[in-house]
Amino acid sequence: MSNEKRPLLPPFTQESAARKVRLAENAWNSRDPARVALAYTPDSRWRNRAEFINGRDEIVAFLTRKWARELDYRLIKELWAFAENRIAVRFAYEFHDDSGSWFRAYGNENWEFNENGLMARRLASINDLPIREAERKFFWPQGERPADHLGLSDLGL
Repeated sequence: MSNEKRPLLPPFTQESAARKVRLAENAWNSRDPARVALAYTPDSRWRNRAEFINGRDEIVAFLTRKWARELDYRLIKELWAFAENRIAVRFAYEFHDDSGSWFRAYGNENWEFNENGLMARRLASINDLPIREAERKFFWPQGERPADHLGLSDLGL
């Protein structure tokens, strides 16, 4: 494993787990695959839907493909549970495809961290729901969600 360190090391508290989730949300909303990949161990293992991803190079390739087809992507993550070096998250994100069709994806992730705070394993289950543009709920300029924007529970998601 790497000696790199990330903020907020396990074992997690309610506060540190919630902060870790928000930092992950901010990174993903940057849509910068290289930035996102740095939060994971060099040999991190993912299951994302039916795709299995191993290591940072594959993470970068996966996210590059993802954000090339999921346009105007905006994500909200929310802490679900935590213990020791694991965090469970629920999330939703909105995007449109190149034909202008909008979607909201709902999912859950299970995260496992090494002692340096890097994510060693990410297991994601995700479902897409076609929505009309008028049904969108995530409105902020591209990038990090503003601190005053409602979260998933407040939006009824």
